[in-house]
Amino acid sequence: MLNSLLDFLAHGLLRFSWWQIVLFALAVTHVTIIGVTVYLHRCQAHRALDLHPIASHFFRFWLWTTTGMLTGQWAAIHRKHHAKCETEEDPHSPQTRGIWKVLLEGAELYRTEAKNEETIRRFSHGTPNDWMERNVYTRYPILGVSLMMVVDVALFGIVGLSVWAVQMIWIPFWAAGVVNGLAHFWGYRNFNSADASTNIFPWGILIGGEELHNNHHTYATSAKLSNKWFEFDIGWAYIRILSVLGLAKVKKLAPTPRLIARKSALDYDTLQAVLSNRYEVMARYAKTVKRAYRQELARLKEIGAREKYMLMRNARTWFHKEKEGLDEPQKRQLPEIFADSQTLRTFIELREELAAIWDRSNASREQLLAQLQDWCHRAEQSGIKALQEFALRLRRYA
Repeated sequence: MLNSLLDFLAHGLLRFSWWQIVLFALAVTHVTIIGVTVYLHRCQAHRALDLHPIASHFFRFWLWTTTGMLTGQWAAIHRKHHAKCETEEDPHSPQTRGIWKVLLEGAELYRTEAKNEETIRRFSHGTPNDWMERNVYTRYPILGVSLMMVVDVALFGIVGLSVWAVQMIWIPFWAAGVVNGLAHFWGYRNFNSADASTNIFPWGILIGGEELHNNHHTYATSAKLSNKWFEFDIGWAYIRILSVLGLAKVKKLAPTPRLIARKSALDYDTLQAVLSNRYEVMARYAKTVKRAYRQELARLKEIGAREKYMLMRNARTWFHKEKEGLDEPQKRQLPEIFADSQTLRTFIELREELAAIWDRSNASREQLLAQLQDWCHRAEQSGIKALQEFALRLRRYA
């Protein structure tokens, strides 16, 4: 009897080898990641898709046993993060709390905010409030993770405690720490969203696509997080599989620019398309500015204007950004850069005027169309080839 017990504690029911146990741990933690990104994030917090009750109940139960998180709390905290992003009221911004605080204590920040009744009351609307949520998940949040510990020990013996520990730290580390921390501190940006969000990597596999965080903050209600051709969102791949099986219905996606090859007249369709694709338009304009800046640097180097060249060389990493994203020393350098380059001055002036079109919320459609027509006319009359090409492309939006 004792020997049987010791054998059970050593090997469990499955008697897996170490590498099989590792694969199991990776598989179950991956399911947890998918539950967070597909169910909690895209479905519940942002309503980007609807899930069939079978899929929803599976993810709710799975997350209850592997994280102890409640749908209403998670959705409320995340919605508040978007509403108060990078401010003192943001539950977990590294811009206000420090990167190490969020990386190392992200789970604690989540637990603290979950106790804020005002946050839950204001931001948890529309999340599940059925009998299971009230009488099982909310009433016994520790029971789920305890059941998972029992299952892991039964399957793998005493080593199951290690599997369980990995499951318990997986979301606090990757979601509460890495996504909430690094994805607002380090990485690349496709779009100049109003916050500090970044894409950590272009291949969203390990964290279910949440690596593409700048894309998400730009188009928060999109079910698909990848945007560029080289980006991959594995969470979107699972959503497509669920859709084929009739278990998911996509409601919203990021707008995709549609251009008509021979279109040259700026009309109301053009205006609507430009307004809907603001971030794509401004991101493309930023690339145009970068190209012009490189050409100006090459010209200064060729004529031997070393002092001016060094000034502009040091500013090449930030010059293309919109004015709101510059600090005061950078803003003070702009007049020096403009002094010998009317081309760059024109680029920046027209960028500010183009961005202002989206801010004129009280203007009528006729006024906005007239402003867009005037902007394109000025760009085409600037004599700057890059601006002329950009204006020509803008006319083709439909």
